[in-house]
Amino acid sequence: MTHPVFAVTVDLVVLTVRDGELHALLVRRGIEPQLGEWALPGGFVHADEDLPAAARRELAEETGLDAPGGHLEQLASYGAPERDPRGRVVTVAYLALLPDLPVPVAGTDASAAEWAPAGRRGLAFDHDRILADGVERARSKLEYTPLATAFCPPEFTIATLRGVYEAVWGTRIDPRNFHRKVTGATGFVEPTETLTDGDPGRPARLFHRGTATHLNPPILRPH
Repeated sequence: MTHPVFAVTVDLVVLTVRDGELHALLVRRGIEPQLGEWALPGGFVHADEDLPAAARRELAEETGLDAPGGHLEQLASYGAPERDPRGRVVTVAYLALLPDLPVPVAGTDASAAEWAPAGRRGLAFDHDRILADGVERARSKLEYTPLATAFCPPEFTIATLRGVYEAVWGTRIDPRNFHRKVTGATGFVEPTETLTDGDPGRPARLFHRGTATHLNPPILRPH
């Protein structure tokens, strides 16, 4: 019995919020195929390597980021026969949601790395589709889970959390209504004993992530 020969790669949709806008981590390819084009970070899985380990290794090798904190989950698999000119390559994509990080440093087979607006298109291979799928997964996750806190520092204000929702969803949110929904969702956030200076000069309570894994009630996107 014969089997077709496949190669397996991992690609990463790494999202963060910078300057009030959702950004994705991109690398400029330093090798063929599609030399010089922008793409998602990723690469081939080693024979002795598990998929999550490969995702973390590729992130560190191509960008210098070790993905501290945040959230990492498997997004989807992509296996169209002609998706990679090197041969039959199936990729397993991962979605990482991270707090704002330093400017990445390119390494291995990437000639440059940068945070770019998540709406960027014209990427190598089928990475436009993978990036769009990752952004939509993130938008959906924010409705039913507390993963918006993955974009935040360990302690944050409700205004900071609202800024995450606005950046990911691409829409403005009423502050009072949002505050009511967030504090009313069981286990979403928990207050700390610390106050910080808010706008304009008013103290704002700091919160941290609660114990909930799903939001009840959910916080739905405005239509």
